[in-house]
Formats: sequence, C-alpha cells, structure tokens
Amino acid sequence: MVSMSGESLVIFLLIGAIAGWLAGQVVRGYGFGLLGNIVVGVVGAFLGGYLFPKFGLNITPAYVGSIISAFLGALILLLLIRLIKRV
Repeated sequence: MVSMSGESLVIFLLIGAIAGWLAGQVVRGYGFGLLGNIVVGVVGAFLGGYLFPKFGLNITPAYVGSIISAFLGALILLLLIRLIKRV
C-alpha cells in the first residue's frame, strides 16, 4: 500500500488542478469547475503516467514534467468524453 504525506497529497492535487484547468481551456466547453478539473487532472495524470511509457515517451519526473504528463492525459480524457457525448 502506498502512503502519501499531506504535503505530497496537496502537490498531487495542485498538479491535477493545473492540468485539468489547462486541458479544460484547450478543449473548450468541457470544463467541470474546480473540483471536476482536479478529478480530470488526477485521472489524466494516471492515464498519462500509464500510456506514455508504453509508447516510449519519458517525461522528466520534475514538477513541470508531471504537469505536462497530467495535462496530456487530461486532454486525452476530455477528448474521449467529448467523443462519447456526441454519440
């Protein structure tokens, strides 16, 4: 089981909020408010962290790299949501 300190949790949520907000700005009309953007960003972080190494893409583990990875994952997630809502 992975334990996370309070500081790490706040940083993780902040990165998720930034990534979700950025993705919401790129994919217009699909922002979900602050809490929704955090959720989209966190899910996007997991998605990006899972998918990118599978394709040989390795983004540096610094905070900027984490934001980029989470942003790209959130962007993919929002585009999938948009695609599903159209059907």
